Amino acid sequence: MKYRFLLILLLGSYLIFGFVFPSLANSGQLFPAQVIHLQTQKPRYEYLTPNQIAQNPITPNQTDEGKELYEAGRFSEAAQILEQAVQQYRQKGEILKQAGTLGNLSLTYQQMGKWTEAKQAITESLQLQGVGVEAHTSTNAPITNQKLLAQTYTIQGKLFLSIGQTENALQSWQQAEKIFIEAGETSSSIAARIAQTQALQILGYYRSAVKILQEVNATLKTQPDSIQKVVSLRSLGDAEQIVGNYQQSQTALQESLEIAQRLRNPLEISISLLSLGNNARTSDRPIAALKYYQQSWEISPAALIKSQAILNQFSLLVDRQKYTEAQAIIPEIQTLLKQLPPSRSSIYAQINFAESLVKMGRGEAKKISTVAPILVTAIRQAQTIGDTLAEAYGLGGLGKLYESAGQLGAAQELTEKAIVISQGINTPEITYQLQWQLGRLLKAQGNIKSAIASYDVAVNALQNLRSDLVTVDQNVQFSFREAVEPIYRESVALQLQDPTLINLNKQAKAKILDQVRQRIEALQLAELDNFFREACLQGQKVLLDQVVDRDHPTSAILYPIILPDALQIIVKLPQQELKLYTTKVTESEVEQTVAQLRRDLIDPSALRDVKRRSQQVYNWLLKPVAADLAKTQVNTLVFVPDGVLRNLPMSALFDGEKYLVEKYAVSLSPGLQLFDPEPIVKRQLNALTAGLTNPPPQFQKFSPLPAIEQEFKLIAEAGIPTTTLINQKFTRTALETKVKDAPFNVVHLATHGQFSSQANDTFILAADGPINVRQFDHLLRDRDDSRPEALQLLVLSACQTATGDKRAALGLAGIAIRAGARSTIASLWQIDDESTAIFVGSFYRELKKENVSKAEALRRAQLELLKNRNYSSPGYWSAYVLIGNWL
Repeated sequence: MKYRFLLILLLGSYLIFGFVFPSLANSGQLFPAQVIHLQTQKPRYEYLTPNQIAQNPITPNQTDEGKELYEAGRFSEAAQILEQAVQQYRQKGEILKQAGTLGNLSLTYQQMGKWTEAKQAITESLQLQGVGVEAHTSTNAPITNQKLLAQTYTIQGKLFLSIGQTENALQSWQQAEKIFIEAGETSSSIAARIAQTQALQILGYYRSAVKILQEVNATLKTQPDSIQKVVSLRSLGDAEQIVGNYQQSQTALQESLEIAQRLRNPLEISISLLSLGNNARTSDRPIAALKYYQQSWEISPAALIKSQAILNQFSLLVDRQKYTEAQAIIPEIQTLLKQLPPSRSSIYAQINFAESLVKMGRGEAKKISTVAPILVTAIRQAQTIGDTLAEAYGLGGLGKLYESAGQLGAAQELTEKAIVISQGINTPEITYQLQWQLGRLLKAQGNIKSAIASYDVAVNALQNLRSDLVTVDQNVQFSFREAVEPIYRESVALQLQDPTLINLNKQAKAKILDQVRQRIEALQLAELDNFFREACLQGQKVLLDQVVDRDHPTSAILYPIILPDALQIIVKLPQQELKLYTTKVTESEVEQTVAQLRRDLIDPSALRDVKRRSQQVYNWLLKPVAADLAKTQVNTLVFVPDGVLRNLPMSALFDGEKYLVEKYAVSLSPGLQLFDPEPIVKRQLNALTAGLTNPPPQFQKFSPLPAIEQEFKLIAEAGIPTTTLINQKFTRTALETKVKDAPFNVVHLATHGQFSSQANDTFILAADGPINVRQFDHLLRDRDDSRPEALQLLVLSACQTATGDKRAALGLAGIAIRAGARSTIASLWQIDDESTAIFVGSFYRELKKENVSKAEALRRAQLELLKNRNYSSPGYWSAYVLIGNWL
């Protein structure tokens, strides 16, 4: 696993509100257990004022005992004490103390995974304070305390967040903020705002969350240094890390560290260092990460923080195969773990340690004898403290250990026990992992039908997590390739390899094939979500099948799926059921061939190799389908490509006589659905053209583009009204202003850019520097799509995919989606400037013609280059691809 490390989630709401108990949010991976969320600052325990507590001399002892048990992770015992306290307050008629203790009890139940009891406790607490239709009534109005009521809403918010009612959580925290403001509790109201950012991030509103945190920190900036300031900045840094803004994260975390240092608070210093280490690790700076972890370990006065730091250091060393250095710190880890009292955090630390030991690898027998006792201890501790979630993680981890050793029966028994335990806990992030594990075990034992059922449950759980996959684990990108993508692909492989599939009738088989397509599309959406760190592709969409069957029956949809031992092609022909075509070829052979073909395409001297390899790919993808295609009136092929096939221009595929572009118009689609499937309105075309003839000084690796002015001239000569921003006039601000103020439905950018599998490395160049893919929302999408001049076409005529990045086309899909354009045309690699001008002029001339689709206009422009002796090589004309609406 790429990044296996512990993360501190410092939720300011739980550290600053003065909550009775610390908050341990839902935690990370099954095995490995990546995330430990823990309390790092002693909260104020009592909700009530000292005067109120003094009215009953018994209360401090009870509450102190409950507090100690809670902080020790002994939730069952804490709950018993609090239940007794509630009864005593009820008998004495002390409503406020009863309400406050019920809030504490709800927090305790939440830690135990007793959601029904937690909800009952918090509801009763609010009713005692006059909230709710069934609020307790008496001859007198309910006694209220604004601070207590606000704190109760914060606990309710945490409960809602834990059980997946994120919007309700947001509303509870907003209510808490409002009441804190009315009560003059400025510090607590700020903390309530920080809490709201948790819900916003889970709902996918990362930008809104970051904006709130920036506002909070702006408010705190003029105030004296404080722990709240440290925590708020750290929350901002952690949020920026989640969305991939590593430099902004570094800045906020560094400021948090400096304030903690001025406060001379070793605990806060060590926590900020730990966050800095995690940010360095996610931004691929392992040396810096190790240094931060080492400093955090040395400085922290808390055993649990020290454990986190050294375990992060250990797992990073293991990931980098620095086994000698890793081995050297094992004794220190073992000593620290023994110092930790049983608690959820200490249990997760042990599971994390076990996972890293497995990664080191010492032979299966040695692995089990070394690692199994650690996991057994963790499980027993979880049972002792009544923590069913931690027990489920431990059992699942032990099951995975036995799976790796080939002891499938024992592994299945342990996994099923974990599933039974976890069924009463609303935690889809453990459900999908356990069910995936069970599915693998069942498949390995030949029980395909049951394996499919387990994979279905795992996939459904992932779907439920879609918008908050990022926040289930702050660094979920660490494992997308290992912990998310395989579930979808293995599930699809099982469905397609099910021996009963061949005996199904056409309709039943088509239903299975549709499920397979939807599952792979769900994977691709999850990949884009992971790319942007938020949910994408929202809005009104129409199924491609519907477009083909009803509106445009001259198109066919091809959906290639790369599996370990086969290339499966699902095809939708007009007015026909889905069909499946299978080519036996390994995933590695597909990847190697496609990668080499991409290299050959940009080498003018490799034409023979291009034809040979492109014919090989044609034989895999299209030869099985060719006969059925020939029987239809199809003239446009729409590919929904998978994996490395997204990096390949399908127009360059060769059947031995002709390239595909000579027979069909070709388009790409990011999924099974299409936004606004209507042809472009020819008479209303109005273009904004912008470009740079010379890149900014700091980007001299990009060559000049002297033919841009000629390119723009040809667009105008095609009869399309244009407004131009060129060279120093082409800035991000100028582009944004023009797009918002004028009715452009075509934006043509003739400037260098790069597509990458990493959002931070996906950009286009303006005179004032790069415009990142995340900024496209502001630049191009910030307009009313219902207007006639909504963006119909985005053209990027001088971009390229990142060298050596086999998933670089993900960045192209990202730009296409982020721009909000109905269609995007872009180049996959840098092309001769003069040939680009010829291509662009031809494309727009064809686009202006009636009854010529965007895909056909692209095809005709490519054919013009192909027929030109100087530009007939596929390297010149095949680089251009159309994504989205091809009509």
